[in-house]
Amino acid sequence: MKYEDAGVNIDRKAAALQAASAKIKSTYTPEVLWGLGAFGGMLEVSRLKTMEQPVLVASTDGVGTKTLLAAQTGRWEGLGFDIVNHCINDLLVQGARPLFFLDYVASARLEAEVLGAVLASLAEACQAAGIPLLGGETAEMPGVYHPGGLDLVGTIVGVVDRPKIVDGSRVEPGDTILALPSSGLHTNGYSLARQVFAGFDLEQPRPELGGASLATALLEPHRSYLEPVSRLLDSGLEVGAMTHITGGGVYENLPRVLPQGLGAEIHRGSWPIPPIFSLIQQLGQVELAEMFRVFNMGLGYLIVMKESSAEQALQTLGVGYRVGRIVAGAGVRVV
Repeated sequence: MKYEDAGVNIDRKAAALQAASAKIKSTYTPEVLWGLGAFGGMLEVSRLKTMEQPVLVASTDGVGTKTLLAAQTGRWEGLGFDIVNHCINDLLVQGARPLFFLDYVASARLEAEVLGAVLASLAEACQAAGIPLLGGETAEMPGVYHPGGLDLVGTIVGVVDRPKIVDGSRVEPGDTILALPSSGLHTNGYSLARQVFAGFDLEQPRPELGGASLATALLEPHRSYLEPVSRLLDSGLEVGAMTHITGGGVYENLPRVLPQGLGAEIHRGSWPIPPIFSLIQQLGQVELAEMFRVFNMGLGYLIVMKESSAEQALQTLGVGYRVGRIVAGAGVRVV
């Protein structure tokens, strides 16, 4: 018997990696000492010497069942941006900037065209963020994954100077909550969304979405907040807390960064909710509280500021909305 008889084709995977190697190497910065092909990627970190107390920050996440929609529609080109931008935003919450990214791609059978498209997307997303795709792993595991399925996971490492860590400790009642808009579902809630739209023609233009198709709206890549949040962090304005609205929605993610004894009010109508959420709620008959618990509802990233700094912060960000305030108590209320 050969390995291929068991469902694993080493030559096919190697050919796909070789085809994507130029794209991957295009992400390398001068600090990269060893990348593609190494057992461990190597990055020279002399920039850390300019910090008082450099602190490494790491995060791992996955794209989830959004990959099933990509497989169903044949649209793979946005998945790399989904995972890279998701991980970047998680680092930003504590004031960290990304250093490098690692990926993990696995399926029952690694199709060369699919793997090539995903790796190219990862490279383009890293290049847009100015960080190297320093390494990764591709795995063919028949029996673990069902045919046609694909798993995409990423790990990111960043750095923040310890005196500049954003930890929420200075947040007080009366502080203002600013929001940066999401581009759609980002990478959460797809199991529910797929159930709502099961049997629908995903490619048909829909008037509720301004003529866009369900496939276009659902596969809109996860937005990166690196540029506007970096401007804010470099502006000298005091940032009380930040949170990336991912799985669990605003109800679960905002309390994670608030001191004990503090909660928040989010004011409905103070920001535009993308129409894809209204369509999910309507067709799935989903209760509003459940929508806010599962989806970001247009609130991609929240920033807590002193009221006196809020307007200047919005000007620095270039985009955003006042969506609520910090209150005494616990939990989040959408009012």
